[in-house]
Amino acid sequence: MTRSTVGLVVILALGLLGRAPAAAPPKRVPVLGMLLSFAPPAEPEWKQHSVFLQELRTLGWREGENLTIEYRWASGRLQRGADLAAELVARHVDMIVVDNRVLGQAVHHATATIPIVMLSVDDPVAEGIVASLAQPGGNITGVDNSVTPELSGKLLEFLTEAVPAVRRIAVLVDPRYAGTRSMVAETTRVAQALGVQPHVLEVQEPAALSRVFATATAAGDGALLVLPALLFAMHQQRLVALAAEHRLPAIAWYASFAKGGGLLAYGPNLAELWRRMASYVDRLLKGAKPADLPVERPTRFELVINLKTAEALGLTISPTLLFQANEVIR
Repeated sequence: MTRSTVGLVVILALGLLGRAPAAAPPKRVPVLGMLLSFAPPAEPEWKQHSVFLQELRTLGWREGENLTIEYRWASGRLQRGADLAAELVARHVDMIVVDNRVLGQAVHHATATIPIVMLSVDDPVAEGIVASLAQPGGNITGVDNSVTPELSGKLLEFLTEAVPAVRRIAVLVDPRYAGTRSMVAETTRVAQALGVQPHVLEVQEPAALSRVFATATAAGDGALLVLPALLFAMHQQRLVALAAEHRLPAIAWYASFAKGGGLLAYGPNLAELWRRMASYVDRLLKGAKPADLPVERPTRFELVINLKTAEALGLTISPTLLFQANEVIR
């Protein structure tokens, strides 16, 4: 090898050693869209208390680090669902989480390809959203939180145990809810067995709530049973206030009703359902297909008793009922 050739090799080698390795392209951060029924929480620290976000962090997903979340809030106006769903689809999110059937249908109409994780409060099979719980098909899966008729009978049993002297009970229903007819039938059957008379009152608009409570009071109803419907979940504070105003011991199917001032609540553990929703998001982000993930049903139910409300109503809750409670608010 000549001296000039050796020099050229040395120069090339030194050039290669001094050259910085090519930077790896940044890893794409997935984008999760969340379309929610309610208004944004007022508490500035609400994300730290979100069961859903906490579970995502446990599973390794941290908002702002390896996951971006686009929030859209319907603020109770579910008719905005189509526009909000279109915004998320245009944002090219990787997945969309929705918290009820109405918004789920809006997203379903907006996209047939983006995976959707839904917390349904109506029967998703009856509504045609999924083919079956075991094999949902399409791009939607999640948790079916629709209430079986048996739960309405259980609500009535707890209410009469808390207010044993009651003989006539107002039953608040929204006839638009898919399960209303079967729940009313079960409530009527259980009422006959318990020796109480149900007074079914239909409500389809929040403006009618005051009138319905006045009707219940005028009819001599001594307690209130709120059967599941999205309308009532979205106007929980109004229901609690009206029940207190009319001095009606009341029960509903979601824990926050009793925690917010209602007398009793019995139903699926909502925190657990949101943890399951986070699990679906985790699996889908890791490559699973919605069509292959069966829709789950609630497995944990909780009874919440508000003793402060009982005291305000002049009620004494029996030790037997207190023993059954998962949470007692004192």
